[in-house]
Parts: sequence; structure tokens; C-alpha cells
Amino acid sequence: MNRICFNKHFHGAASNKCASIFSLLLLEKYFSRFIKKEKYFLCRLQFLMMFLLFYSLPGYMKERSSIAVIGLSVHTAPVEMREKLAIAEELWPRAIQELTSLNHIEEAAVLSTCNRMEIYVVALSWNRGIREVIDWMSKKSGIPASELREHLFMLRDSDATRHLFEVSAGLDSLVLGEGQILAQVKQVVRSGQNSGGLGKNIDRMFKDAITAGKRVRCETNISSGAVSVSSAAVELALMKLPKTEALSASMLLIGAGKMGKLVVKHLIAKGCKKVVVVNRSVERVDAIREEMKDIEIVYRPLSEMYEAASEADVVFTSTASESPLFTKEHAEALPPISDTMGGVRLFVDISVPRNVSACVSEVSSARVYNVDDLKEVVEANKEDRLRKAMEAQTIITEELKRFEAWRDSLETVPTIKKLRSYADRIRASELEKCLQKIGDDNLTKKMRRAVEELSTGIVNKLLHGPLQHLRCDGSDSRTLDETLENMHALNRMFSLDTEKAIIEQKIKAKVEKTQN
Repeated sequence: MNRICFNKHFHGAASNKCASIFSLLLLEKYFSRFIKKEKYFLCRLQFLMMFLLFYSLPGYMKERSSIAVIGLSVHTAPVEMREKLAIAEELWPRAIQELTSLNHIEEAAVLSTCNRMEIYVVALSWNRGIREVIDWMSKKSGIPASELREHLFMLRDSDATRHLFEVSAGLDSLVLGEGQILAQVKQVVRSGQNSGGLGKNIDRMFKDAITAGKRVRCETNISSGAVSVSSAAVELALMKLPKTEALSASMLLIGAGKMGKLVVKHLIAKGCKKVVVVNRSVERVDAIREEMKDIEIVYRPLSEMYEAASEADVVFTSTASESPLFTKEHAEALPPISDTMGGVRLFVDISVPRNVSACVSEVSSARVYNVDDLKEVVEANKEDRLRKAMEAQTIITEELKRFEAWRDSLETVPTIKKLRSYADRIRASELEKCLQKIGDDNLTKKMRRAVEELSTGIVNKLLHGPLQHLRCDGSDSRTLDETLENMHALNRMFSLDTEKAIIEQKIKAKVEKTQN
């Protein structure tokens, strides 16, 4: 498409553009005679930058900034890859800062969970922005960009927004309708507010996604009877144990965070009476014990983790550790499990990055399950919620239209500013001519101020009507269409060229930020 646009306009603009570029190169050659050798390279570099900017700028003019999502999930990539890209919550602000420092990324947000790692951006240029984000992901994870692309999905504008709304509603989760993802989307907003990292578009999109998620759960009951990752983990463990002995198995939970707490909750629901919890501090375990009275919770410090594992039939792991807690050597050192429990110790790892190394599965007395293995549990509960998911799409579409209308309404803001600036420049110029004709000696300060206020008042009165027809909150699609028509008409009449001005300002700001 860009090539077609270029050919279409080439004959009308090529001669002027080529002449200007040729002039730049002639200037560079001429001034090189008078530049000292030690400064010659620097000056050539500056001329080259001018050349590249001049030549490439029209490419930006043809693009409107795009909302994009680049990521991978349990549906597109194995846990081995997801764990390399996972970003801890406390590092989200730093990641946003790094992403927005890229040349073509204006806003950014990171959603990193056990089942997905997604980066949402507002890109000044779609192709350039996507390339920069993929390169950043490759650098962060150590995975070659070519390998990443095989598992990444990339969505643009309304498709990207719809995807986030579906994620927030639990429609894209491994466990359809699960509620934890909504809390994680909320945490992105909280984290962004605390760090000041989210931009206007991303912030509004995530807030609208939260609204969509709430509406779907309230109006469709998609989450009724739905399992979560934690409940699916408990279900899977009980499925793999001998049926007659499942509830008497010795349960160990490592990590007392949100996911760990849900594991305890679902163990209670299944009839388990005792669980050992290993955690760094006792306070979180005490809080869980205080809330859940129907189960005996035994606390063990982290230093006793392997001793506690040696006494357990099932080990659930749910910590934020970036390195494995259990390796093949650890598993081999643990005592065997009784035959009544199947003779195999179960490791159910719901952490990303994984807490249990894949090589543990090589030990004959151990079986390892991670989040990717929960699918067999999930499928059994999926059909009913799929019907409810179809109902949810109606709500998603309504919220999507509302967000897009709001974003479209922002297009008029640059026109309002440019029209005001244009009118003020004319006012100031004509005022200066008028005052020069009258002469400073013939005007008192009071008279001068009155003339200035008169000129300002005339401009304000003339602009009032046009500006009123440019203001729209996006809530009424008919009014929005009329407003956008008015905007385009004013841009043509006054040659405001707002899109070009905005892109130029943003590129200039990016260059200045990089130089500083």
C-alpha cells in the first residue's frame, strides 16, 4: 500500500524532493572544504541524519499512530518460552520506561501472568514500532527474534483492543471465565498510576477493559462454576492419585501468595483436612489460617522446604522464584512414596517461571505437571461456558465501540489547538500593523490594552462556533461522525495539516530525549 501511495504522488513531488535532497548533498560537499578533519566525520553524520529524516518523514505522514498488542500466551507458546519472557510485577514500570524510550513507541503497558506475556503499545509507526518491540523482547529473553516470531501474535487497533477486553473478561484464558485475570488487568492500571507510566490511550483502554470484564461476569454468569488455574491444579492432582487414597494424601504447598491461597481454598472444597505450607514468612500463612478455619495449616519456613517435600505425596509450587526450587538431584534425594499412593511423588507447578525443573520428570519416582498440563481438566468444564462466551461478545462489542468513539473524538484536539494558534498569529500580526500605524505616542497603556482586548474578543467570537462543532465526547456516534467531518473541513480550509505537525513534534521529542 505504501508503495502504491508513493507511485501515485511521485510525479507531482519527485522533482522538488530530489532537488532538495541534491541540494543537501551539494551543501555537505561544499562545507567539507572548510571543516577541520577532526570534525569532518561528525558533520557528515549530521548531514546524513538530515538527509534520512527528510527522506523518510513522508512515510510517517501516511500513518496514524496505532494501538498494538504483541505477545504470546498458553495458546501460542510453551511454558519454556513464556518463562523466559515473564516480567515480575515490580519490574513492570521499568519495562514500560524502556519500551517508551524506543523511537516509535509512545505509550506502553505490560501484562505478564503465568499464562501470557503481552505488551500493549501506541506506536507512531506500525512496522517500525513492532520491530522495535520484538527486538526488545528478544534482547530481554535471550530468544532470537526469528524464533520469537513463530510464537508471537500481533494485533492492531480495534483487534488489539477487542483482544484485551476478551482477556479481561476471561474469554482468552486457559480456564474460560476465570476471575483472576480481571484482578491482574486491574493491577496493570494500579501499577501504571503509581509509577506514572501509562499514557492516555493505554490507560483508558485498560480501564474500559476492566468495565467490560465486570459486565461480562455480571450479565452472563460466565464465571459461575468456572475453575481457576489453582482449582484446576488441585483437580489434576486428585485425578492422578489413587481414588481411594486421594483425600488422605499428604499435601505440601510452597508459596503463600494469591495463587497459593486459592490452592488451599480448593483443597478445602475437595475435602482435604490438612496442608503443610512452606513460605518465606509466617505472616501470610497466619492470614490464610485465620481466614480458612476448615483445614489444618502447618507452617514450615523456607529453610525446611526439602525436609517438608520428603514427607509429602503431592507438592504444589507457586512462588515468584526466577530459578527452579527443585532439580533432578533434589528429586532423586527425596525418599520414595508408598505404593498405596501409587509410588510416585506428584509435583504440580503453577508458577511461571517454573519452580520445578523439567528434568525432574526423568526421575522414575516423580511426575511433574505445569500450567500447560491443566488443559485436560479444563476441557471437561468448557462447553457450558462457551455458550456464555457467545453472549459475552455482545457486551465486548458495545464496550469496544465506546472506546473507539472516545479515541476518534481525540482527533479533533490537534485541530482545535492549530486553529486557535492560527487565529492568534493572524490577530497578533494585524494588531502589530495597526499599532504601528497609530503610533506609540498616540496610545496610552489603557488604550493599547483596550485595542488588544478588542482583537482577542473578535477572534474568540469568530472561533466560538467552529470550536463548538469540534467538541465531542464520543458517546454519540452520529455526533462524532459530524464532528470528524467538521474537523476535516477546517483542516482543508485553513491548511492546518495537523497530522503532519503532530508526527513532527513527536519525532522531534523522541530525538531530543535520545540525545539527552
